[in-house]
Amino acid sequence: MQQNYIPFRDTGYFSSLISDYLDEKKELNPFYNRFPKLENFKAQVEEKQQSFSANSRAVLAARLEHQYKNIEASKSTLKNIELLKADNTFTITTGHQLNLFTGPLYFLYKIISTINLSNQLKKAYPEYNFVPVYWMATEDHDFEEINYFNFKGKKIQWNTTSQGAVGELYTNGLDRVLDLFSKDLGHGQNADCLKTIFENAYVKHDNLSAATHYLANQLFKAYGLVIIDANDAPLKEQFTPFIENELLNSTSYKTVAATNTQLEKTYNIQVNPREINLFYLKENLRERLVFENGLYKVNNTAITFTKDAILDEVKQHPERFSPNVIMRPLYQEVILPNLCYIGGGGELAYWLQLKPFFDAVKVPFPILLLRNSVLIQTEKQQEKLKKLNISKADLFLKPDAFINKKVRQISDIDIDFSPQKEQLNKQFLALYELAAQTDKSFLGAVKAQEVKQLKGLDHLEKRLLKAQKRKLADQVSRMRDLQRDLFPNGSLQERNSNFSEFYLEYGEALIPNLIESLNPLKSEFSILTI
Repeated sequence: MQQNYIPFRDTGYFSSLISDYLDEKKELNPFYNRFPKLENFKAQVEEKQQSFSANSRAVLAARLEHQYKNIEASKSTLKNIELLKADNTFTITTGHQLNLFTGPLYFLYKIISTINLSNQLKKAYPEYNFVPVYWMATEDHDFEEINYFNFKGKKIQWNTTSQGAVGELYTNGLDRVLDLFSKDLGHGQNADCLKTIFENAYVKHDNLSAATHYLANQLFKAYGLVIIDANDAPLKEQFTPFIENELLNSTSYKTVAATNTQLEKTYNIQVNPREINLFYLKENLRERLVFENGLYKVNNTAITFTKDAILDEVKQHPERFSPNVIMRPLYQEVILPNLCYIGGGGELAYWLQLKPFFDAVKVPFPILLLRNSVLIQTEKQQEKLKKLNISKADLFLKPDAFINKKVRQISDIDIDFSPQKEQLNKQFLALYELAAQTDKSFLGAVKAQEVKQLKGLDHLEKRLLKAQKRKLADQVSRMRDLQRDLFPNGSLQERNSNFSEFYLEYGEALIPNLIESLNPLKSEFSILTI
């Protein structure tokens, strides 16, 4: 397997906030705890060890054992659950929505980053244990974001009604999705394996939480991955002091709003806090909690609580309080002995808004690591890239910019009118000086003529470029098709394609090859030729 890399900043697909974080810009120091380097994990371990109680460990291990009672877990996974009872065991966590059949390809990269970092930390700090954890976002309610996956340019979609938390959704109708998907898969050992995985996950399990748990376990159980469903009453009970604080004091709103004021001077803000960052959760219901006219109200319902009544509801039914995007990270860090959260650029962007909030509620803020990002290309595609003299930097250009650059490079005439524009600018400088010496009112006319002539050169350049594209139509078509194959819909492969496309090609070797190839602490975009 051949590996190449390109800096995240140079891809053009990552925000300035994430690029600056990776560059360790000092201006961002107040917004995170420790940078993801092996040598920084020792201090993170010591900080977390002091704050995570034996009781929290016991509750966590017991609930995981309960959640795994009907799962065919590997010995390594069961061992990791047992190890979580010990005060020298810590977690490395990633989270993801319950996307149908894992959704975009980066689902794999998140979990692989988590597994690989756990292994690297064990080698660096053998006196501790490190458990990779996948946090299932079972309490989410954005069904339209998760009810499909893309397969070879086709959208495979599950159409059903949805209310409340998606984890509770019944899997009715997914047998029909399997029938359609099977036709696209065709025949063969790898195709049959994918059909079996889909059937066992979605046809043989009653709800989306159970189906996703089975699927993630099936793909990664050999590596000791522990999967957690935090929509769990005993786990929520550990979080009740923070729920009460949120209801009474709006701590998250005050601290995150202040942080946003600082960040937005330079960067775009990912999320904005509400005065109460909790949902109320019951069967077929997940609605925001708001405080109006002295009462706590469940948005879009007739449900209301007085202050005493809602605090009693927290004590009696903590499972009915569901954290939103602002509170979920805190919930995670309260119930897990976690050292590091691994996520995509968008996730890390909102985590970087939360450090002062964590400080205010006295919970250690985890190390933040950008997950591995990968472009997979075949040997045949690699050969085509070499033949067409397309560099890795060329590939990441937007489609029009990519074709324009390559046409200019391969054309037998010079399509770049920059020298002519530079010469024109020099000529007009002389005219500006002349106008200033004679009649300053003439400056406007000179400027208008300069703009007109520069536009004329731009127009001629575009016409010449268009003519060369027609002349080189065959090469343009091959380059465009190649980039389209590697960047479906003009986006990163990992954000569009599903793992099944690559499993169909590489079978059971796909995940082991990725685990062997990816280094979670190498802060560059990976290009793998398999």
